[in-house]
Amino acid sequence: MQIFYVPDIKGNSCVLDENESRHAIRVLRMMNGDRLKIVDGRGNLYEGTVTDPEQSACKVKITGVTRDFEKRGYRLHLAVSPVKNQERFEWFVEKSVEFGIDEITPLICRNTEKPGIKKDRINNIIVSAMKQSLKAYRPVLREPVAFGEFTGYDHDGIKMIAHCSPAHERKKISQVYEKGMKALILIGPEGDFTEEELEIAAENGFIPVHLGTSRLRTETAGIAACHSIYFINQ
Repeated sequence: MQIFYVPDIKGNSCVLDENESRHAIRVLRMMNGDRLKIVDGRGNLYEGTVTDPEQSACKVKITGVTRDFEKRGYRLHLAVSPVKNQERFEWFVEKSVEFGIDEITPLICRNTEKPGIKKDRINNIIVSAMKQSLKAYRPVLREPVAFGEFTGYDHDGIKMIAHCSPAHERKKISQVYEKGMKALILIGPEGDFTEEELEIAAENGFIPVHLGTSRLRTETAGIAACHSIYFINQ
């Protein structure tokens, strides 16, 4: 059954936005009475039927709802440096949503080559990945923020920084993280974090961790960190 995204559903009916309506009616050729599912990004999975197959504003009657659909027992926030190739960062976003993530913050570090992101495009990727992987909770994409500012914030849960410097003792994520915890993990740029950044992170309570013996690209490290938390919570 097809999955659509409609935020802020109220009552027993809703209207798909223009893009979702066009996909439903022009691409999928849905008609009156056809069944579909809708997620609202807040944990609700709705079942419904098409009542007015308008290409710009398809109307749907809500026939059922599952609250807190597949709600995870943990929260994960990844702060990841944008990379020069935007498609690689977008790939990270897509796959992290599929695994399960709550917040993504573009982290601007000393060695970040290209600090900007295409926010609208990435939010579209988040919604698409959420629907494809049948997630009812929409991850939040935060505004890009400088490393020093971000590490000084008051964050909930356990705080980790994944880096490659052999000069610092690092632990496996499984040695510092336990099932059900809230987690924040920092992932640096291709040139890794600077020594100054590592010191700042330590001063603010971030625990140094590693993701294995391989040297990973930024976007791969982000997925590896996401999978580590996912695996521990299974």
